Amino acid sequence: MTTAQKTTTAFLTVLCSLMLAIVGLARQWPMWTWPTLIVLLLSVAAAAFRIASRRRGSVPVSFEEQLTASPVERTECHVSQVALPSLWDDYHFVLSATVRWYLIESSGDTPVLNPSGLAVEAVLNRARAITEKREPGQASLVQHELSGALSRMCPEPTGHLHAMADDINLTLPQQDQERLDRLAEVRKDQAVWEHQRKYEQSKRQYLGEDVLKDTGSAVVWWLARNDEHVERTVADLSLLAQLTSAANDTDIPERLQQLLSQQPGEPPAPEFAEEDHDPIPREGTAADHLSGLFDAMGFTEGDVRRAMLAKQFSGIIKQQNRHETAEDLLRRFDPPATFTPNNGGEPHSAPVAPDETSGSPLT
Repeated sequence: MTTAQKTTTAFLTVLCSLMLAIVGLARQWPMWTWPTLIVLLLSVAAAAFRIASRRRGSVPVSFEEQLTASPVERTECHVSQVALPSLWDDYHFVLSATVRWYLIESSGDTPVLNPSGLAVEAVLNRARAITEKREPGQASLVQHELSGALSRMCPEPTGHLHAMADDINLTLPQQDQERLDRLAEVRKDQAVWEHQRKYEQSKRQYLGEDVLKDTGSAVVWWLARNDEHVERTVADLSLLAQLTSAANDTDIPERLQQLLSQQPGEPPAPEFAEEDHDPIPREGTAADHLSGLFDAMGFTEGDVRRAMLAKQFSGIIKQQNRHETAEDLLRRFDPPATFTPNNGGEPHSAPVAPDETSGSPLT
């Protein structure tokens, strides 16, 4: 009989005794019945013990013990500031990590005296195989790659232990990082400069080989950009011809020179004027334009009003610091007096115009 069965039988015996005692007190049984009840309860308890022992049957005394695996003993050590090579020469990663390992049974008889050294060597070899193929500018990305690759317990080459690494931190020296940042800025600036240079080359090629290849191409290009202003294109023929000749380092063709000299809207200019033997340019000077104004006003050659007005215009032009133009007007319309023998030797001069600063109105 087991301990549990014995406890149950004793508990039931005591419980029955209490119930009988309560009933006997309530019924006021005679005194001679109490010893009889005690003997009866003891007999019932002994009989219950016997019956329970027989019903239990034979139970094997010994059991095979359940064997459990012995716990694996793991140890660790910390490594810091270990230089690992990168894909670029003279640039190294700096590794810090916690190396963990556990020993395994080895078939060899050589004892392991420094398991931490074997574990660290195995972890660093695994890390180096990755870092030497990565560029130094990718330190943060390589750190996460190492965290995944070194997070598994892998056997080291001698087979004495399994090792892994945790708490991995991979960086670059500060000076190397600053150099990489400067190199990145230079590469970006160079890329921008290359794009600008190619844009300028393309623009020069377009203007030189297409737009300004000859005057005809320049005229067509200018007309396309000013398709609503044909007159403007015609007026700009001289400028386009000069630009084309300058771009190709050639002279303006003779046929274009004749065409440009006959452009509409330009008054024909005499080749030379016999005023003091000074040639007048073909383009038309301020004196030519003033002469045209006088002709339009009806002041013909020889009219004294031409010299008078020219002198006043000359004074106004001098106030604008255009002295050469003012002198040209005076030479054209109010030349200096010439001396000729005239009885008394008095010189003949052109009519004197009133002073331009007098403020008198022109008549």
